Amino acid sequence: MAVLVTGGAGFIGSNLVRFLAASGNDVRVLDDLSTGSTDNLAELGASVATITGDVRDVDTVREAVAGAEVVYHLAALPSVARSLLDPVTTHRVNADGTLNVLEAARVAGVRRVVYASSSSVYGDTPVLPKDESMPPSPRSPYAASKLAGEAYCRAYATAYGLQTVSLRFFNVFGPRQDPASEYAAVVPRFITRMLAGEQPEIFGDGQQSRDFTFVGNAVQACALAGTAPQASGEHVNVGCGDRISLLDLVEAINGLLGTNIQPDFLPPRRGDVRHSQADISKARDLLGYRPEVAVTEGLARTVAWFSRREAVVGLAG
Repeated sequence: MAVLVTGGAGFIGSNLVRFLAASGNDVRVLDDLSTGSTDNLAELGASVATITGDVRDVDTVREAVAGAEVVYHLAALPSVARSLLDPVTTHRVNADGTLNVLEAARVAGVRRVVYASSSSVYGDTPVLPKDESMPPSPRSPYAASKLAGEAYCRAYATAYGLQTVSLRFFNVFGPRQDPASEYAAVVPRFITRMLAGEQPEIFGDGQQSRDFTFVGNAVQACALAGTAPQASGEHVNVGCGDRISLLDLVEAINGLLGTNIQPDFLPPRRGDVRHSQADISKARDLLGYRPEVAVTEGLARTVAWFSRREAVVGLAG
């Protein structure tokens, strides 16, 4: 099957590309490399065609979509914090870019578009776990841009018959996640600092909790969403259905590293939610999704990967 993965050189995207290629699909990648890297796809060589381009560019998107049966649209400008500083660019990449992908898919006769949305659309409502019947309440331009993409997906499914599925990812983590950016996700940032003997930085008191979801689970959900017959037009949570606090996350990493590094507490950040946990019953019923890797096992795999990477960097230095 011919598939396109936008954002395919990024963290989740590159993991998905490797899975799809290993499953015998003809995979094409569209990525502007602003947050992704060709290093993430290096081992695949010429088996995956890569187009370097921006989802904001209509002609580039049309070129990338042509001939695809399924489009996995993961390209986005991530980070709540970044969106607070530059909401316009966040909207143009995430909302306008999604509209460009959907329109190109409609014109090209693509069967289905699987869209990477975010748990951030729920906002900071106190009800846990979050289920898809809850009204969204975005607290940041990033969350609003992801919700706009969902709305366009639903509209294209209803108005044009283009099959779409929106996946609301909950705090995905794992190997190859970039720890270097100031907007980096918490898990790789904690791990790399603690490997270096430095304190992990926590914004707030550390009691805030997240449904940390290993990247292999996210890849499984994407693959299932590409074919699930009853899922078109739906938005579906992708998580583990559990949550741990940031303090517990630090403790777990300390346990894996054999260290006792205490966090450095900083003022809370605007736009952050207090607690997040997914109700994954809809994903189970519609997609057949069942998270195969628990957070403890996922953390062990991720710490091991970053430890090997640090060892290689140390030898090279």
